[in-house]
Amino acid sequence: MFKTIADPADCEVRYVIRFLNAKKVKPTEIHRQLVEIYGENVMTDGMVRKWLRQFNDGRTNVHVEARSGRPSVVNNGLVAKVNEKIRENRRFTIRMLFDKFPQISKKFLHEIVTNRLNYHKLCSRWVPKMLTNVYKTK
Repeated sequence: MFKTIADPADCEVRYVIRFLNAKKVKPTEIHRQLVEIYGENVMTDGMVRKWLRQFNDGRTNVHVEARSGRPSVVNNGLVAKVNEKIRENRRFTIRMLFDKFPQISKKFLHEIVTNRLNYHKLCSRWVPKMLTNVYKTK
């Protein structure tokens, strides 16, 4: 029995696919060997076939190319400005910050406040609106 390798790098698995493809091993056999060594969650049979097609079409790079996408509007300068606004008024809400920074979505503002600036919301304890005589004496 073979020793299984847990949590392999994606490029490592693609190198194995490229190597076995050069040895003219069939796709189903490649997938079976990957599952045998790397475990069930390594890669689907369809993804193995997709990479085989790309290698057969002349691809030699096993690393995924960077994709173009929408550039992030969040940068260190913007995080510093958000931090300044928070320090001006500690009783802020995300909606109030959104009014000051409309170019950033509320989701990203929340992420900046909680993940990058490490602010946490502290809530007070809820009390009944109408206190009974028992609570008034305490």
